[in-house]
Amino acid sequence: MYKMLWKNRNIRFYLLGGGISRLGDVLTGMAFLFLAYELTGSKLHTTGIALAETIPYLLFGLIGGVVADTFPRKKLLISLDLLRVPLMLAVIALHYFNALTYPALIIISFLIQTIGCFFNPAHRAVLPMVTKDDERASANSMYDTVTRGITILTPVIAIWLLNTFGVIHFFTVDAFTYLLSVWCLSKLYLIESPARKKTLKMMFLSIYEFGLWIKKAPTLRMLFLFTFYTVFLNTWVWQVGLLLSLSELSLHSEELYSGIQGVFGGVVILTNLILPSFIKNFNLRHYLVGALIWGSGICYYGLLYEVEHFFIGCILVGIGLPIASLSRVYLIQKYVPESKMGRAFSTNAVLLYASNTLSLVLYGLLSTFMTIRLLMIGSGLMIMMSSITFLLIHLMKVTELRRRFMVHFLK
Repeated sequence: MYKMLWKNRNIRFYLLGGGISRLGDVLTGMAFLFLAYELTGSKLHTTGIALAETIPYLLFGLIGGVVADTFPRKKLLISLDLLRVPLMLAVIALHYFNALTYPALIIISFLIQTIGCFFNPAHRAVLPMVTKDDERASANSMYDTVTRGITILTPVIAIWLLNTFGVIHFFTVDAFTYLLSVWCLSKLYLIESPARKKTLKMMFLSIYEFGLWIKKAPTLRMLFLFTFYTVFLNTWVWQVGLLLSLSELSLHSEELYSGIQGVFGGVVILTNLILPSFIKNFNLRHYLVGALIWGSGICYYGLLYEVEHFFIGCILVGIGLPIASLSRVYLIQKYVPESKMGRAFSTNAVLLYASNTLSLVLYGLLSTFMTIRLLMIGSGLMIMMSSITFLLIHLMKVTELRRRFMVHFLK
């Protein structure tokens, strides 16, 4: 199954480019957090750098989806990757001239994520263009395995860089990964329509049109809303709270944080490789079960709150999160036509980042007078309780539909 997909030139270069780029993104995400904490020593300022990664999606995310549906995606992706290289080099230059400040980190992080608003929906929308319908589940699994699972390499590189060249050269590696991504994208062969001329008014009309369309798609609407809620409860406790907790428990928090990300990546790889053997067509039930496992991992390491239990909890998260993620992506690809795919993924991203932003703001404030441990336990329990509730409601609806069908059939 996977061998056949790998022989497809388009799929192979698409996966390689996505994986290489993801490696750099993860390293840069860590570096921004590490540098912010080193420069300020403040929980609020560390949360602020994470906010700089989410706000651009609230401002430009929906427009990014329209652009992805308007311009040839290959040319667009290559141009955007090339724009990110000088931003990486700017961080390095500021560091060596002793001019790297917290505001500079905020601005550069904001610009990088703004480019991502246009890159990510276009890149996600390419996968249906290079696969057939019956390859979609396996291709999604391979993509998620590569892009999420690449984090298994991140701690090795991160720890090596921390102990040799320092955090600043995380950005050097990221600049190089963008160049490699450009090379992989240049190898793709896509049949695309020429760019369609669109005014700003037409772009907003396209967004409005998609909004009207999504109202008539109840499965996607429920999927988006539940994802918003779940990610809100997860973002701070996983992205910031985990690092701050390790800082409380150990003098080697950065190395431990990198190691946990590596274990997480390894579990994601195994989960993604195994899933297509058991599930060919994902549905909403699979998503809710994944969310339940995901929430149990957060609750676990919050309750026990020791370094070794953080590793065990991240294993549970590494099982549940990819199940939910693959289900969400598959359902979007199943129910959304190709002409609306960019807007669908950008809408999903905007909801995710809106949720991220609210989570970082609210939890950042709560962390000033509540313990991180309590926030973790509460978040995990709420994800688990809501997953069970929605799962029961979904199963009741399915049972009722089957009952009506049987009554109609017997008549």
